[in-house]
Amino acid sequence: MATEFKLPELGENMESGDIVAVLVAVGDTVAVDQPVLELETDKATIEVPSTVSGVVKEIFVKEGGQAQVGQVIFTVDADGKTPAPKPEPEAKAEPEPEPEPKPKPEPEPKPEPTPEKPQPEPAPPPPETPAAKPAPAAPAAKQPGRPAPAAPSVRRLARELGVDINVVPGSGPGGRISQDDVKNHVKKLNTERPAVSTAAPTAEATPLPDFSKYGQVEREAMSNVRRATARHMARAWATIPHVTNFDRADVTELEKLRKRYAKQAEAAGGKLTVTAIILKIVAAALKQFPKFNASLDLAGQEIIYKKYYHIGVAVDTDRGLLVPVIRDVDRKNIIELAAELNQIAEKARNRKIGLEDLEGGSFTVTNLGGIGGTNFTPIINPPEVAILGIARGATEPVFIEGEFVPRLILPLSLSYDHRLIDGADAARFLRWLVEALENPFFVLLEG
Repeated sequence: MATEFKLPELGENMESGDIVAVLVAVGDTVAVDQPVLELETDKATIEVPSTVSGVVKEIFVKEGGQAQVGQVIFTVDADGKTPAPKPEPEAKAEPEPEPEPKPKPEPEPKPEPTPEKPQPEPAPPPPETPAAKPAPAAPAAKQPGRPAPAAPSVRRLARELGVDINVVPGSGPGGRISQDDVKNHVKKLNTERPAVSTAAPTAEATPLPDFSKYGQVEREAMSNVRRATARHMARAWATIPHVTNFDRADVTELEKLRKRYAKQAEAAGGKLTVTAIILKIVAAALKQFPKFNASLDLAGQEIIYKKYYHIGVAVDTDRGLLVPVIRDVDRKNIIELAAELNQIAEKARNRKIGLEDLEGGSFTVTNLGGIGGTNFTPIINPPEVAILGIARGATEPVFIEGEFVPRLILPLSLSYDHRLIDGADAARFLRWLVEALENPFFVLLEG
């Protein structure tokens, strides 16, 4: 009896994927949990395990195609009997006389739609003059040119929340506006905003000229990862008010320590990089500054503080940028983090990373120092509220105790969501990181 194998759920908000490889063929025996399909989704390339066992009878997909969740991928003969579909290709030689059905030009005499006479019935309805005008809105009609009736404290609250006080309906006598009126107006705007933000401007809506008029061009289909990155980054930039603070850390002494203990990390299967060290320092900083480990719930008008410290690390791959997550960074030492960071980066580059490795991050670190550059402004990875960028360190002359000495300076950039985090908070957070990088003992003192 034939049993169907359908594409199972792939993850949250994932409906389909591109088929990279079909790992079975007709006649193969498959077992439950055996990888049968290699699929590229918006986030990663994954191996899909079988939920059925038996001999493959028929396959309904092929490499290069697309598969939807719930679609039948193949059928198996649960009895274990190998089907004999092989004589079918031999029978394909018989349909040679099939060219006979070509003389089917009978549908030609279907020019019946021509006699359809357009019935010009454009009878414009006579413009009805409204007899009774709708009663004007009685509540709080603001006079043009006159300031809205509100106390200075209410006006200040409106400014802080980014609301025009003149459009807030007042519930007090004579339309006077209270603080509750401002808050209710903001709450109404935020509940309506999701419908607007989903229609945020996208690159797809921008018409492009015909570039071939100017010279030779080549088109290449975007990968799933690149399409997802484009959507995600455009939405993040359109909906989050980004601000970036910059600072620099003298990591001369830290670099000496890193080199001293590098072999210890290599013995554990990792590489003692600046990223691994900064992961540990960032986890300690997030405990000191919980706003940076939070998310905004605009619909509920709440701030969600996370009590876990899962930090995403941006990894450059041949398919685009992936951000695998290192979990419970605060509970691991730097050697353990170095080993795990090396393993998960290799998985990302070799297309072996799973969806669970890319979810649940509360903060992100991206390091371009291995490539170059003096600074950059990273884009926040929502629903997170901040991201730390690391550029390439360089030896510079620093004036210390009356003389210039060579010091290794590391540029840092912190992008943050200005709806939750103020500039002073960001400056303090960066200063804390710099102190910890310049004096590792500082982390022990501060916890």
